[in-house]
Amino acid sequence: MSSDVVAAIDLGSNSFHMIVARIANNHVQVLDRIREMVQLAAGLDARNRLAEDAQRRALACLARFGQRLRHIPPEQLRIVGTNTLRQARNSAGFLTRAEEVVGHTVEIISGHEEARLIYLGVAHSVADVAGQRLVVDIGGGSTEFIIGEKFEPLRLASLRMGCVSLSRACFDDGRITEARMREAELIVQLRMEPVREEYLEQGWEVVTGASGSIKAIQEVVNREGWCREGITLEALRRLRTALLEAGNTGAIAARWQLEPARARVFTGGFGVLHGLCEALNIERMEVSDGALREGVIYDLLGRIRHEDVRDRSIATVTSRYGLDKAQAERVSTTALELLGQVKEGWRLATDECSRILEWAARLYEVGLLLSHNDYHKHGAYILEHADLPGFSHGDQLVLAALVRRHRRSFPADAFAHLPREWVQPARRLCALLRLAVVLHRGRSRQPLPPLKLTVNQQRLDLRFPAAWLDEHPLTRADLEAEAKYLKKAGFRLEFG
Repeated sequence: MSSDVVAAIDLGSNSFHMIVARIANNHVQVLDRIREMVQLAAGLDARNRLAEDAQRRALACLARFGQRLRHIPPEQLRIVGTNTLRQARNSAGFLTRAEEVVGHTVEIISGHEEARLIYLGVAHSVADVAGQRLVVDIGGGSTEFIIGEKFEPLRLASLRMGCVSLSRACFDDGRITEARMREAELIVQLRMEPVREEYLEQGWEVVTGASGSIKAIQEVVNREGWCREGITLEALRRLRTALLEAGNTGAIAARWQLEPARARVFTGGFGVLHGLCEALNIERMEVSDGALREGVIYDLLGRIRHEDVRDRSIATVTSRYGLDKAQAERVSTTALELLGQVKEGWRLATDECSRILEWAARLYEVGLLLSHNDYHKHGAYILEHADLPGFSHGDQLVLAALVRRHRRSFPADAFAHLPREWVQPARRLCALLRLAVVLHRGRSRQPLPPLKLTVNQQRLDLRFPAAWLDEHPLTRADLEAEAKYLKKAGFRLEFG
């Protein structure tokens, strides 16, 4: 690393969190933690559009965070968005503004990826236990459930219920009644129904909670003396009675000295926690300081140290879909060799460009299991919608787009739907992938001769040793056909 300092930002539905850490002797030393209750989820309207005032709150927070990040290299910083940004129909516009403010790419991660990172953060923050651990994280708009062992998650789920969303649904005006509490509990039971039995069947030895809602509840029940540490089901039942006696948000804020923003979502967070503890028969829960942002830090360290979980995801897909590993290796090797020759001229000299190209080359035939004729289309669908640990939604869009366009039609606007920073690089990476696939169409084990590829803007010049193409007329014919496809995308391929 060029520096020993790394940072992660979690754009949660309720709070934004930033953690800055120093890596010393293979250990993470936290230098700074900042949390602001932005309550992004409260800005979603009935059409799932993020209101301008919520966006302004978020951008102001990111501007403050950005001051702390100026001297951290981009490859040692990761910013992730969660449930509200997954839901918001206008999230793309907000992300553009956010990236301008903070000067870094913001990734929207899937619910399963969020759960995986939460588990990673918790597992590194609490003492190890023998057997399996259930981790519960209540966010503003979603709640994650993960069963794992040591640092490996085994079962993950992300359900759309959180402290903000349940508070808005049942306690929006701040009043707390028996009827509203029962309504909240019913919502939680209904959300839990699809996963309850499989989680109970899997089992666990210890339960660990994470997030601001769970920490706030722990502080209240411990202060009241209803349990000494952690949270018990009996303490939650006593808290339920106390909330009904209080009757409104103002009273609970005064009784337990809650900041106004926390008080507004406290009852919703309680409803989620109490409901899931009843549903899963959880009698006792310990509470972790670590959560999503710590998980992002540890995942980032893995990438820096070349222990990238994304490589494992690619290997899993390769095995699951029975891909021809030898062919994938041939195409990948050639694609990366071509990239090495043009990366400076085409401004593709980043690790992410080479990784995305390599993964696309290894998975370009993933759709063959479903259909040979349109396997590129099926492959793109699989890669866009599959749960791929370590990949953001943006990563998967780029990967799917490369696989979708690695053969046949290649229109000029093929990548217009990608994040703007990927549109031009993806077009050029796709041209390289297409050439690598064409050159290995015969699936021969014989290595290719030395190739020389030069580029000048949209012009590609591919050169072979003398007479090699005359000895391989099928390859020449394939390249002639490919030149026509590339021409439609605005490229000019010459070879000889």
